[in-house]
Amino acid sequence: MEKILRRTDQSTPRGHRDYATLMLLARLGLRTCEVVRLELGDIDWESGQITIRGKGGRWSKLPLPPDVGEALAVYLQHDRPRCSTRRLFVTQRAPITGLSTGCAIVKTVTRALKKDGIVSERKGGYLFRHTLATEMLGRGASLQEIGEVLRHRKADTTRIYAKVDFRALRNLAQPWPGGAR
Repeated sequence: MEKILRRTDQSTPRGHRDYATLMLLARLGLRTCEVVRLELGDIDWESGQITIRGKGGRWSKLPLPPDVGEALAVYLQHDRPRCSTRRLFVTQRAPITGLSTGCAIVKTVTRALKKDGIVSERKGGYLFRHTLATEMLGRGASLQEIGEVLRHRKADTTRIYAKVDFRALRNLAQPWPGGAR
């Protein structure tokens, strides 16, 4: 994830939009549909929070990390075309409208993966959600904490996302006391 974020071209309006989108996926673990639904009024700059319209009509307020806020601010101040839509992310070509499906988000992720030579079965926001969950698990977060960040209703769903890195664990494993096993 960090490699993708570092190498995202931020010299163009589309690049700033892509970077802001990728930051939301990577840092907050948003679903593609949640990014698409974001509106200008969902960001409370004073309190440092963002409102997420989640699955099943559920709304959540999340803290807005400074690096995500900065990426959004750059996009909004310099690169978001003027238009009447309240959607946060808009098309780059006329007619300027709010993104209506996750296709643009999936294309953004796919472009970033291809540029960095990363091959993955997952192409959309799921890749970032899985990675965030796995990284949190590796840093000692509990499944309950991960589930809260990802806004899961059931612990079983969180278990699907938070994978244990068995290769890394093999390096930590001690030899069996009775010899090879």
